[in-house]
Amino acid sequence: MHDAIQRLVHDGDTVAIEGFTAFICTAAAHEIIRQRRRDLVLCRMTPDLIYDQMVAAGCARKLIFSYLGNPGIGPLHCIRRAIEKGVPCAVELEEYSHFGMVCRYTAGAAGLPFFPLRSHLGDDLPRVNPRIQFVDSPYTPERIAVVPPLNPDVAIIHAQRADSQGNTQMWGLLGVQKETAFSARHVIVVVEEIVDQSLIRRDPNRTVMPHLAVDAVVHQPRGAHPFYVQGYYDRDNQFYLTWDRISRDHSAALDWLDEWVFGVTCWEEYLDKLTRQEPSIWSRLAPGDALSCPVNYGLYANQVDPSSQAAD
Repeated sequence: MHDAIQRLVHDGDTVAIEGFTAFICTAAAHEIIRQRRRDLVLCRMTPDLIYDQMVAAGCARKLIFSYLGNPGIGPLHCIRRAIEKGVPCAVELEEYSHFGMVCRYTAGAAGLPFFPLRSHLGDDLPRVNPRIQFVDSPYTPERIAVVPPLNPDVAIIHAQRADSQGNTQMWGLLGVQKETAFSARHVIVVVEEIVDQSLIRRDPNRTVMPHLAVDAVVHQPRGAHPFYVQGYYDRDNQFYLTWDRISRDHSAALDWLDEWVFGVTCWEEYLDKLTRQEPSIWSRLAPGDALSCPVNYGLYANQVDPSSQAAD
């Protein structure tokens, strides 16, 4: 993780650590904080705890987003302080609807100059966001909203597994990981497991990111805690409550960062510290079993040569 962040994430970059409730790479966010990156533009449909921590650490100058909050709990206190009081530094906001962000990533991935949508026809966001524009439809007598493409310098995607080349598989609650990966100039994939390519080939429909879109693969088990990764660990709801209490005070948030981010050298040390604090944490977050049914992908998945069967 250290090497991937050091090589691909630089001061002033536009960075997207995507994930919709699940698959949010805390390990990467902590490494960015630990390497003291500054003036970042942080993109995400739903900024939550890790962007709150990155803002508290002084990493960000701007947020591009469609919702922000501590899910199920309340506001993000560090981001709110930055907006309202400039503590630790002022943060600029660029807000869209959820679908507006999806369209921005999609336009970025497809190389389009803009993407049309109806979401902003009846809301007030265009009044505060001049990047939301309106054009005449060439096919119907109406005006339509458009949003510009989004092309992050770096996208960081957490997933269940990948092979060593970067062919990445996911299942569960997918957000805009695929669109984000293809819209970004560089992609870091962080996975719970690195598996043999033969396993990827046996289940090709789960491959969300092909290797051609990936610049770095990081093997980082439990790298999304306190968020969940389906089939590996559940969401740590207690952490969300704890962060709400801590983040209400800027000094307390900085003390937490000093202990849990700067006070460790890597994610493995963070996990070790977490497990010593609560030895039963991973049994508490164990997801249980919900196995899918097997499917028959036919001859090619079994690497059988059809010509040899025809000859027989």
